[in-house]
Amino acid sequence: MYCRNCGKEIGDADAFCPHCGAAQEAPPQEPQGEPAGAQYREQSQFHDQNQYQYQYRGEGAYPAAEDSGSAGWGVLGFFFPIVGLILFLVWKGTKPRCAKKAGIGALIGVIVEFVLGIILGILMVQLADEYWNEYYYGVVQIVSALRFM
Repeated sequence: MYCRNCGKEIGDADAFCPHCGAAQEAPPQEPQGEPAGAQYREQSQFHDQNQYQYQYRGEGAYPAAEDSGSAGWGVLGFFFPIVGLILFLVWKGTKPRCAKKAGIGALIGVIVEFVLGIILGILMVQLADEYWNEYYYGVVQIVSALRFM
């Protein structure tokens, strides 16, 4: 079993995660008493009907999805931060390791994009200033040359 908060492996009987201290949900316990089909057999009037009663097994009826925490989710979150954020929000309860990787990738992607945006903004201002200075001094030289003609 894995912790729903930090994603680390814990014992099946642990009520709290030994790594982060988060409370864990208790696994559903099987009810004690008579077998599931006993009441059905007593109430049945026809013996040729289907004697089996299908029961909902709840959580664990299907094998749990693999929560490997692959670095690929982090890379996806880095290049597409909005996808990483969505995956983090969707998976944080069911796949905490994958959610953590996607969220960290998205966070790093947003930070890198912000820093690159600031650097590009500074470069654009410098280029515009150089262009304006060349344009301004060129116009001044043309105007001064026209005055003295």
